[in-house]
Parts: sequence; structure tokens; C-alpha cells
Amino acid sequence: MNTIYILWIRQLKRFWRKKASIIGALGQPIIFLFVFGFGLSPIYAKAGGGDYIQFLAPGIIGMTVLFTAIFTGVEIIWDKQFGFLKETFVAPVSRFQIFVGKTLGGATVAAIQGLLVFAITFVAGYWPPNWALVPLAFVYLALVCILFSTLGTAIAARLDDMQGFPLIINFVIQPLFYLSGALFPLVGLPKVLGLITKINPLSFGVDGLRYALSGGNIFSPWLSLGVLCGVTIVVTGFGLYQFSKIEL
Repeated sequence: MNTIYILWIRQLKRFWRKKASIIGALGQPIIFLFVFGFGLSPIYAKAGGGDYIQFLAPGIIGMTVLFTAIFTGVEIIWDKQFGFLKETFVAPVSRFQIFVGKTLGGATVAAIQGLLVFAITFVAGYWPPNWALVPLAFVYLALVCILFSTLGTAIAARLDDMQGFPLIINFVIQPLFYLSGALFPLVGLPKVLGLITKINPLSFGVDGLRYALSGGNIFSPWLSLGVLCGVTIVVTGFGLYQFSKIEL
């Protein structure tokens, strides 16, 4: 447990040292929130959808934690290249503890970014209709952070190229994001796209956040929790296997 704590704290220290990166990471969600939010609000309202900012805000929070969590995997490649991972592996601790520490560190960083964006949504005019459900939103947020931090670590475990990692990750997360319902409702879609959205784990994370923060949902909240928990367990098992195969 001490190893997990040390690696978790190390991830957080790296995060706080990169203040420019913190600000830069907020750029994309702010653009999506204000440009898309105010630009498409009149069209969304005329179509009978209501307040687009209320619909969009949970999706932007989901987008933020997705990108931040999965890109923390680049720390694994960085540690490989500079020898820190090798030094960690020769210590008398299991790779399971190392994996958990790094994953939790990445998930915590993503959660902090998500909470920052949550605060920014108030500037755009968003307001939770039911504050009693906000703690449930934090549960969905934590599950999404852990899921995609684990996925990022699993992918990075098999890569040695710092430049190749972003290319592969973008290939993975762009479809996940755009077909998650973060920007538009998952109703009336063509059958193929509708099927993809139903097997996309982020769809359940965004829908759960939207249920807790805006009061609208497509899937049952319990179904969303179950899917996120199940997929997280599967991806964690896959990540542990990939992490155990690292050779330095």
C-alpha cells in the first residue's frame, strides 16, 4: 500500500508542477462549452431540446476526464525512456501495486480537471437542477476516470514510442467521444451508429453524468453504473496483463 501511495503522490506532484499544462488542458473544454454551447443553443431550442447548455455541460465534463485520464498513460512511456520504471520494477514490490498506484494517480488528475470544468460551467450559465444528485455524479466521474486511466496505462505498457502513443490514443478516443452523446442526443440515429453508441462505455458515463447533473437520461442509472463497473474490471484485468509483460 505504501508503494501505491508513493506513486499516486508522484503523479499528483507532476500534475501540479505543470501549471501551463493545467491551463492548456482547459482550453478545449472551454471552447466546446462556449462556442458550441452558445452557437448551437438557438437551433437546439427551436428543435424542442430545451437549454443546450444544460444538456452540453455534463458531456464536456465527460470529455475532459476522458482525454486527461487516457493521456496519463504517456507517463509510463516517459518512465520507460528515462529509467524510472526500471528502478521501480527492481524494488521489492509487485507490479500490481505499481499499476494501481499509477492508475489511481492518473484518475485523480483527471478527476481534478473534471471538477475544474464543472466549476467553469457555472460561468456559462449551467446550474444543476437537483443538487441532491450531484454526489452521484462524482461516482460516475470517478468510474470514468479509473476506466480510461487504466486503458491509457494498458496501451502505454506495450509502446515505447512517445510520438506513437498520441496517434494511437486519438484513434481510440475520437470515436468514443463523438459517439458518446456528449454533444448530441443519442436518439434518432442510424441503426449502425445507434448500435455503436450502445456498446461505447463512455455513452453510459456521459448519460450517468447527465442524469445526475441535468436530470435527463436514456439508459437506466443503475445500468450505467453496472456497465461502467463491469467494463472497468475487464479493462483493469487487461491492463494488469499488459503491465506484467513489460520488459526493460
